[in-house]
Amino acid sequence: MTALRSLPDGFAEACAAQLGAEASPLLEALHEGEPGRSVRLNPSKPSALSPSGEAVEWCDSGVRLDADAPSVTLDPLFHAGAYYAQDASSMIVSTIVKHIVSGDSPLVVVDACAAPGGKTTAAIDSLPDGSLMIANEIVPARCAVLRENIMKWGYPATVVTRGDTAALARLGETADLIIADVPCSGEGMMRKDADAIAQWTPRLVEECARLQREIIDNLWKLLRPGGTMIYSTCTFNRHENEENLAYIVDELGGVPRDVPGLPSCIAPGIDTPYPCYRFMPHRLKGEGLFVAVVTKTGYSAPHTLDADTSASSRKKSARSRKQHEAASGQACATAAQWLDYRLPLTLTAGADTLTAFPEVWMPLLRRIERVTTVVQAGVTVAQIKGRDIIPHHALAMSAAMSPHAFPQVELSLDDARDYLRRNTLTLPPDTPRGYVAVTYGGLTLGFMKHLGNRSNNLYPAEYRIKFL
Repeated sequence: MTALRSLPDGFAEACAAQLGAEASPLLEALHEGEPGRSVRLNPSKPSALSPSGEAVEWCDSGVRLDADAPSVTLDPLFHAGAYYAQDASSMIVSTIVKHIVSGDSPLVVVDACAAPGGKTTAAIDSLPDGSLMIANEIVPARCAVLRENIMKWGYPATVVTRGDTAALARLGETADLIIADVPCSGEGMMRKDADAIAQWTPRLVEECARLQREIIDNLWKLLRPGGTMIYSTCTFNRHENEENLAYIVDELGGVPRDVPGLPSCIAPGIDTPYPCYRFMPHRLKGEGLFVAVVTKTGYSAPHTLDADTSASSRKKSARSRKQHEAASGQACATAAQWLDYRLPLTLTAGADTLTAFPEVWMPLLRRIERVTTVVQAGVTVAQIKGRDIIPHHALAMSAAMSPHAFPQVELSLDDARDYLRRNTLTLPPDTPRGYVAVTYGGLTLGFMKHLGNRSNNLYPAEYRIKFL
């Protein structure tokens, strides 16, 4: 039997004043309804063992889980990045990006308030090949989660930054696409998060609306002419939604865009002439979300991936590798053999690590480093300990790892779970000595080092599953 929720004082009155006929059924859904569970599959990591179920109507890769489905923590494929646990409503970002994108030219994309990474990875799935994703989060703890989730998704052309949007604005008109899933009063999360109920007040709504406009102003400076902003919140009131959309259009000169072909269960905006979309839990299987798409007037030339990404680019990549080999010796030479990606990658040596990043985006990365804190750029390929060059867990998760870099051992479900606990495993007797990639369902979980009579589990201690 569903437990009834007590909603905040004044919330029902605020809904009635702003949402009209939508208020009563919405309040009932918030008071009594239970949230569903859903996942979005990673198209770059298909597996026959990935979850299946009812499709999410507005996202091709979205799957609703049965109520009795086990926790995703029990599934090794979740830890391999085969899918992301995400509310169904938020998956709309993938579809919107597909609608926005025209042609094959790579884009510079900024997810400005990105943690925990659901919308970041949803956008990545729909971007043209070679696009750069800059995922930003101001809160350090949330930024760490963002970094982990992006690592699991495996897309190498990413930069994770930590800072406010005013810092990003100093890049000038750089982004072709900005995802502005701004901090909000959280009304749409009241079925999932008791804190959303506890913290809600009319004053919080006002404070959030002011902060959102500051963020919008900063991000508008970052958006290229002709670029597009996806503005979203997980709240219901019009102050943070339709009124901010009107601000972007009326004050900043943005041009609102329609997203055709969406299912009828997605409601239009309330009391606005501009196209925008409301995900209301009494109308569909998902939590509260508002989303609008706005384009900045003007035109910017498409980005190009180097002079050529074919013969000349490969020659440049080879020269770059030789330069790094001269600087860093055997470490770069070894790590380069572990990589195989469709874009040329530059290897950069840190104090005790080697990182690979797409060559074509290196100049922009240097600009980003001058204005904000870069937490991660590209893929950490290896850790260097003395003379040892140890493959990094991020390499195991990455699409940039060569499928021929390491011997592979497919694990059973029980062994895969033991691996994720960092327990000791016994590998088959014919396993070659050295570093081995262990897999489950055909996807890499991480590395082990086989010593012949025993094997060391190299799964990172910070990701160890304690209660699996």
